[in-house]
Amino acid sequence: MTPVADLNVPRIRLQAQGIAHPLDDTVEGVVTRLGAMQAQDYPGALWSIGLRLAGATRADVERAVLERRIVRTWPMRGTLHFVPAVDARWMLELLTPRIQKGAAGRHKQLELDDATFRRSRTLIAKAHTREPILTRKAIFDVLEQGGVPTTGQRGIHIVRQLSMERTLCHGPHGDKQPTFVQFDEWLPDSRPLDRDDALRTVAQRFFTGHGPATLRDLVWWAGLTVADAKIGLHLAQSSLERITGGGAEMWMAADRPATDIAAPRAHLLPGFDEYLLGYTDRSAALAPRFADRVVPGANGVFLSTLVLDAQVRGTWRRNASAKVVKLDALPFTRLSAADKKVFRDPAERYAAYLGTPVSLAWPS
Repeated sequence: MTPVADLNVPRIRLQAQGIAHPLDDTVEGVVTRLGAMQAQDYPGALWSIGLRLAGATRADVERAVLERRIVRTWPMRGTLHFVPAVDARWMLELLTPRIQKGAAGRHKQLELDDATFRRSRTLIAKAHTREPILTRKAIFDVLEQGGVPTTGQRGIHIVRQLSMERTLCHGPHGDKQPTFVQFDEWLPDSRPLDRDDALRTVAQRFFTGHGPATLRDLVWWAGLTVADAKIGLHLAQSSLERITGGGAEMWMAADRPATDIAAPRAHLLPGFDEYLLGYTDRSAALAPRFADRVVPGANGVFLSTLVLDAQVRGTWRRNASAKVVKLDALPFTRLSAADKKVFRDPAERYAAYLGTPVSLAWPS
């Protein structure tokens, strides 16, 4: 058992998450390590995976989607995530019943009942026999033509419900919008797990890919009950290390490498990255006084971040043209010339990932 005071928690998290040093792994290996990766912003989610994988390009990550090695769906918190394709079935079975129960009131407001979902399944399945991959608009058109209105958010709630019950999942992303496929046709090899194995796997992957983290973090991140999270943690304990201090109890991988003081100082993280999203208390990496600069108005939308020495020191915006991607850096406080200089390497890495020149501009 290691005291919390003896550890640099944010630096260890950078390593655990594969940010400090990109992993020599596969796309699906990166997603498996973290358990799941939040993905409502599709381009940002691709970069979240790519930045953790040595030498990865955007095409590499999208190829993993096309080859059905990772899949985008709604396993946790009612939010889109990338998960390993082989694990999608058991993750949805374990984690979505509470979400579905919690959505019942909203479904009632939208007049979405069992008969509506049954009719929607039939209409979409019939359309998929003609065209196995359908855009979201095409799905909505099929529903409308079959007498199921999709206005007022009804359409997305139908698609999300059918995805959580493993009727649909996302296919390869279209030019401007997602596509949907039949879950069993797209992921025939996605495996089931018994409940204890599923709880153990969720806990083990979360603490391995996010540690040091607390039981409360696991409860929030996975959407588990406290009782189920405790079962998962108990079953996974043999591969984890417990750390304590200041009234806190945290867990991380028992075989973690020593903190690498030579790790790169700077990182360009996309919005909704797990480095912030994975925890209920984000103050280890983000000073509370700057929280509203990352999530303006506490609206749930996390902006892309400038990370320096394991701390979020600002945000950045992307402005793309035909020839170059311009990144506008927006630091919270004035950075020295030396600090700005260390962001050149992550900007070059982002350019290599995109296959497009990248310029990083700082405010004057």
